[in-house]
Amino acid sequence: MREPPPGTTGLTRELGLLGLAATGICSMLGAAINVIPLMIQRNVPGIGPWVLPSYAFAALPAVLAALAYAMLASAMPRAGGSYVYASRGLHPYLGFVASFSQWFGLCIAIGVVSYLIVPFLRDIADALGWAGTAAALDGNVVRPAVALAFLWTFVGVNLRGVQLYQRTLVPLMFLMFALGAIVIVAGFTLDQTDFATALLEREGRAIPEGEVTSFRIGPFLAASALLFSSFIGFDSIAQAGGEAKNPGRALPLAIGIAVVTVGSFYMLFTAAVYHAVPWEYVAQEAQSRDLTAPGLLGYMLPVGWTVAIVAGAAVALINDLPAMLLAVSRLMFAWAEDGIFPRAVAKVHPTRHTPHVAIVLSGLMASVGILGSHLAGDFFLGVDILVTSMLVNFLLMCLTVLTLPRRNPVIARDVRVLPSRRVQVPVAALGIVLLGTFLVVHVWKDLTAQVDAWYFHSTPVWIGVMVIATGVYVRERKNLRERGVDVDALFAKLPPE
Repeated sequence: MREPPPGTTGLTRELGLLGLAATGICSMLGAAINVIPLMIQRNVPGIGPWVLPSYAFAALPAVLAALAYAMLASAMPRAGGSYVYASRGLHPYLGFVASFSQWFGLCIAIGVVSYLIVPFLRDIADALGWAGTAAALDGNVVRPAVALAFLWTFVGVNLRGVQLYQRTLVPLMFLMFALGAIVIVAGFTLDQTDFATALLEREGRAIPEGEVTSFRIGPFLAASALLFSSFIGFDSIAQAGGEAKNPGRALPLAIGIAVVTVGSFYMLFTAAVYHAVPWEYVAQEAQSRDLTAPGLLGYMLPVGWTVAIVAGAAVALINDLPAMLLAVSRLMFAWAEDGIFPRAVAKVHPTRHTPHVAIVLSGLMASVGILGSHLAGDFFLGVDILVTSMLVNFLLMCLTVLTLPRRNPVIARDVRVLPSRRVQVPVAALGIVLLGTFLVVHVWKDLTAQVDAWYFHSTPVWIGVMVIATGVYVRERKNLRERGVDVDALFAKLPPE
């Protein structure tokens, strides 16, 4: 294999602003918009009609974390964004173990998303009257096999290079918005009386009478912490820092575009669904089956429109795969470039300029996520692991904003977004407070949940991953020192471009 020129990684800066924004948007929309706002009624009992306020509250720490990312990205535009930021501005150990748990959580999430695509295909078959196909897609062998096929198709897209990645992702993003707009229009055009009538005609059932649900801070915070997962995709933009054109400007701008676009679309979409479907029905049905937004609106729509909105949901989920695969593979690549992971993982294809080893390894871990979702029978375990990982990671990004000028003043002088310390400090401090609160609430909810076995708690699984990461870090740092590498000097400067 031809080695890249000295002082470079072999990656090429081919991702434009649209491609970067699409990376963040497509990592954020998917299960977050079509499934979680409904299934949260099962995962957070008692949230009832307070889903939208919970999401709005979740947006506040997300915006603060996005500002921290934008600041750091403007000064350190490299592949493996969050790992590079924390390792240069906080501490190499914290940068590695946090990004390792992030990599693990995102890989599992990729598997979860792949696994969730299949029920949407099943719903399309149902709507078209293809009962045999729908039943087959629910089979114990077919469902994980189809999920694996989708996953490895997009592993292939990522292996082929950034240009094919952009040509695939951007059109799918616009298609997702177009089909999602049908849900918004239909949800606000129809109302709960229409749903009650359709439910009675189709199934002979009435809407259950709901109890008066007063506001309770516990379920509200627990739901907000979980709905926070809707925003975590903007992190994917930072991971692509080594392949962004004009990165000092494009990365922060893409993060802002992604957060505002997704937040607005999510609020409209979820409000439309709950406008048409009573939350009492959602809360009751979520206890016994998996619900989706298109599946619920399908009660009231003609077959053609039902197929369109289910297809839109499937496209939204499919979009997650290439964007998230890019993010996790660049984390692995950045570790290996620094020498705290096996060096072979940093190999870049000589003509396609992709970290092919890292992409394949990330695909293998995502495959574990598919099999785990199938065996566990509940995808929320993967979501909970991801939320824990990302809350910790975002906390560290805010901490890095505070420590960067003291730990690495040369890099700190390159911050172009909110360069004044009078602004940086309160933004980062408030982010730490809110993210820390979410983390405590999320862990408490997880540890007190009634589950069939300890390994269905996400917190012990996450701790186990951190222990593994610590072992890898200690071993590889020792190897670096034995080879005569000045580790302190290594982490005092940015990796090559």
